[in-house]
Amino acid sequence: MANKSSQGNPQASTIPESGFLWGVSTSSFQIEGAAHADGRGDSIWDVYCREPGRVKNADTGEIACDHYHRYNEDVALMRNLGIDAYRFSLSWPRLLPKGRGIVNEPGLAFYDRLIDALLAADIEPWICLYHWDLPQALHELGGWQNRDIIGWFADYAALVARRYGDRVKRFATFNEPCVFTLFGYGLGWNAPGIADADALHKAIHHVNLSHGAAIDVFRSMIPQASLGAIHNRQPCFSAGPNPADAAAAKRFAEYWNDAFPNPQHFACYPPALAEAIEPFQKPGDMALIARPVDWFGLNHYSPHYIKADSNVLGATFGAPPPDVPRTAIGWPIVPDAFRDTLLDIKSRFGLPIYVLENGTASDDRPDSANQVNDAARIAYLQAYTDAMQEAISGGADVRGYFVWSLLDNFEWASGYSQRFGLVYVDFNTQRRIPKSSARWYAKLIATRRRCLVQPIARNSVDAAAAKR
Repeated sequence: MANKSSQGNPQASTIPESGFLWGVSTSSFQIEGAAHADGRGDSIWDVYCREPGRVKNADTGEIACDHYHRYNEDVALMRNLGIDAYRFSLSWPRLLPKGRGIVNEPGLAFYDRLIDALLAADIEPWICLYHWDLPQALHELGGWQNRDIIGWFADYAALVARRYGDRVKRFATFNEPCVFTLFGYGLGWNAPGIADADALHKAIHHVNLSHGAAIDVFRSMIPQASLGAIHNRQPCFSAGPNPADAAAAKRFAEYWNDAFPNPQHFACYPPALAEAIEPFQKPGDMALIARPVDWFGLNHYSPHYIKADSNVLGATFGAPPPDVPRTAIGWPIVPDAFRDTLLDIKSRFGLPIYVLENGTASDDRPDSANQVNDAARIAYLQAYTDAMQEAISGGADVRGYFVWSLLDNFEWASGYSQRFGLVYVDFNTQRRIPKSSARWYAKLIATRRRCLVQPIARNSVDAAAAKR
């Protein structure tokens, strides 16, 4: 990274642009705010933020980026970037304040307005059903540990399909299920803050079953829909030379990388999980989980370096080797790992790939001219899009790339201390300032689009889904 020019114009590439989507991603709890507006119910993250010591600086998502009231401004920012698609998540407690039962019409109407604004700007909406904000009312009934949640999630999916299926054709069931189950139910680092092996394994299995149930709902209600799930997939290396760390890295990789893609695509759990999940399985479960999907959604930032630990997993994060460069928040910068991950997905799963999160956090601040020069982010994005190109040249069927994130936002237990956005947000005034990386990304998109033989096919679905 250090020897790359961080300010040069994006270079034209041979990325297959016919139908290739350039986008940005966000999630509901991280940007919307309006936590108590128009009938929205609490999520587990609202409650978690109110618990002392859980979130850095006692930050909350109550206001966040106030996207709920400023979505038109944010759509204009996206239009100015020239993006093709926007992946966002719906707030389950905004649509169903208790998670089930009575529907909240003002919440539904908000997403109507957002979707219509995106379509008017010629931006394709991609909806993710679940990005970690479980309704608190359902958590109090057992949440992801209660098998009944499969039906609750299916009902939620049906509500979404009925309301938005006339305009939206791209749907993801879950974002990073490995993270919210492992951190929320196994290690206790995120909402709801549980650290218990049985809780973790129940949650994993019930999330997988809910994925399959939602795929069935969308197939029946929106025959032309293009469906998938979004997985965080990252190589896991041993943080040290001893056998215990190597064994921990292998075990961690099965939970992080395979706990969801394996059952969803191959109807089996990886060895590290299979015995622990068996008590919670019923006949027919694996068939329900392994419903065909149209694409593989990938979130990737860096490899992990893992060491042995006494927690329920027997593994935790260690330090990368000293010669590996790191981001401002300490994540390793290894573009080759991104390339290799894309090629591995191609080999293992044989599906079109959409990179639905990739980016980096920096300590971004406006200068005296109110400009935000985030050279490190530009260097990172250049290196990682170059690595993506190498994977495509090697045969990976990558069809889209989405930066995380459009805006600086609430970064879970880190609060507002980490800035991942292409656009700087002053959380006191809600002023938005496009960073240098936003201009870089706009140039990247425009440069590569000028190389097209055919224009990008906007607001279309995958050919495989379109034939259904």
